[in-house]
Amino acid sequence: MRHHKSVLLCAIGLVLAAVCGSYGATQEADIRGELKKWHAVTITFTGPTTGEEAEPNPFLDYRLNVTFTKGKKQYVVPGYYAADGDAAKTSADSGNKWRVHFVPDEEGEWSFKASLRTGPDIALNSNPEAGKSVTFFVANGTFTIGPTDKKGRDLRGKGFLKYVGKRYLRFAETGEYFLKGGADSPENFLAYADFDGTYDTAELKRKGEAAGAKFLHRYEPHVHDWKAGDPTWKKVKGKGMIGALNYLASKNMNSVYFIPYNIDGGDGKDVWPWTDPKEKYRYDCSKLDQWEIVFSHMDKLGLMLHIIQQETENDQGLDGGELGRQRKLYYRELIARFAHHLALVWNLGEENTNTTSQRKAFCRYIKELDPYDHPVVMHTYPGKYEEFYSPLLGYEYFDGPSLQTNDTHKQTVKWIDRSVTAGRKWFVSLDEIGPAHTGVKPDKDDYWHDEVRKKHLWGHLMAGGAGVEWYFGYKFAHNDLNCEDWRSREHMWELTDYALEFFHEHLPFTEMSHHDKLTSAKDDYCFARPGEIYAVYLPSGGTTNIDLGSRSATFTVQWYNPRSGGSLKTGTIRTIRGPGSVVIGHPPQENDKDWVVLIKLK
Repeated sequence: MRHHKSVLLCAIGLVLAAVCGSYGATQEADIRGELKKWHAVTITFTGPTTGEEAEPNPFLDYRLNVTFTKGKKQYVVPGYYAADGDAAKTSADSGNKWRVHFVPDEEGEWSFKASLRTGPDIALNSNPEAGKSVTFFVANGTFTIGPTDKKGRDLRGKGFLKYVGKRYLRFAETGEYFLKGGADSPENFLAYADFDGTYDTAELKRKGEAAGAKFLHRYEPHVHDWKAGDPTWKKVKGKGMIGALNYLASKNMNSVYFIPYNIDGGDGKDVWPWTDPKEKYRYDCSKLDQWEIVFSHMDKLGLMLHIIQQETENDQGLDGGELGRQRKLYYRELIARFAHHLALVWNLGEENTNTTSQRKAFCRYIKELDPYDHPVVMHTYPGKYEEFYSPLLGYEYFDGPSLQTNDTHKQTVKWIDRSVTAGRKWFVSLDEIGPAHTGVKPDKDDYWHDEVRKKHLWGHLMAGGAGVEWYFGYKFAHNDLNCEDWRSREHMWELTDYALEFFHEHLPFTEMSHHDKLTSAKDDYCFARPGEIYAVYLPSGGTTNIDLGSRSATFTVQWYNPRSGGSLKTGTIRTIRGPGSVVIGHPPQENDKDWVVLIKLK
């Protein structure tokens, strides 16, 4: 009833427009949000009535841009067609609402001015005067922003997560540096039965996949993690997915990896943003509004959106791999609907196979369209790093590699150092470990995750890496396509949390770098600011010598247990003194297991 009423009102407005020559000015733009710094302001305009299947195409042949201004600061933010303005609840596919999301980065009064223009393919045209203007009821206004009141994990107290030319991303409000720890699986996280227009298009038969019958996620083991006051849509939908995110955040993880487009040959064949799997120019308003409910909850939980825009099987699926009409519209719709989320990374694709010129075009287009300048990265195959990453070194629109590797420490070191030499320091993340059939096993199959913990988690962080996400291999339960329960890897989340806690609590890690040659052990990792602080990870326990350089000074020696976390402990030697190479002593117990030793100038 609500949807039909809005269409009727708009029809009356169109009649008045025909009589009077323009829309009436009695209806104000609908401004919603808490009107606080870093909190999204959502503005919904009343404009022409249309629908997802209408001509002209409301996604391609209309272009909504809204300019937000405060003093000399100005943002041009792309908007989108929003059906009846309540499509997440009504499943409407038509209406007269047009919407924009804006995140103010300053307190005080902001003004806005909307421009809705129409013409063939105008959504892809950057010329502000292209096409012809379409009049809103009200297209401009002001609002006043106060200070944020959020603390803790809530990203609205932290600000945008930005690439700042260093090895780590940083929050704009707090200045806090970010170390990632989260879930790479299931990659088809959005293949969720409670979303409108979502179904599995084929059985999973292709070699290398978790083969089985048609399948959609329900996340039923996590329904009990949903809490009173958490969001739903259509009264009861969404509890499993919202509960799953609650659980992951409760384990102190801060990132989720997912693909919004896996049809056209991809894994799963169950996620797409369009009205139909065969469609590329018309978007499903209600489905995407439901995604938005989930993503907004992720902001409150402190979870980064790692959006993998395509995968290897379909990276030629839009415009034959080029930056053409389909891809430009896809990027625009993703940016218009979701770029306001505070912690977001655009990934050009999983195991990407586009050409260098195509990748550069993608990067530049995304950066120029995204008003918030979110980081852009790329994931690719082992063995293809040199071919695919080297041409992007120093490129101003690309911010770092998303590694798929089993040679974690070496590759992390390599690409950090190569990027420094090229003059644009990358943040390097570990986003998939192999082999594909194994990845991170469930706890019941590998409770201590020794290889993952030693070789990959600590190997990456001790190289100066920006953080990890864990992939689940297809031979094991709750794998990369059918994972229903993140508790299947609960101990892996805990082990990851212990590592991140050590870095945040005990190290000025942004000022440190890899220095493996300072120690005598052959299989350890050394992360240091020489002369002041050293962290040494000993995967087999025991001891090592460390070269303290020419400084004649005393250093304290304390030990951290990467298997259980907790406080620092005293080993067999409390202090050591330079200069030169000195022995550090042994850990306080379990000498044959992995330990981290912290050596600090006294």
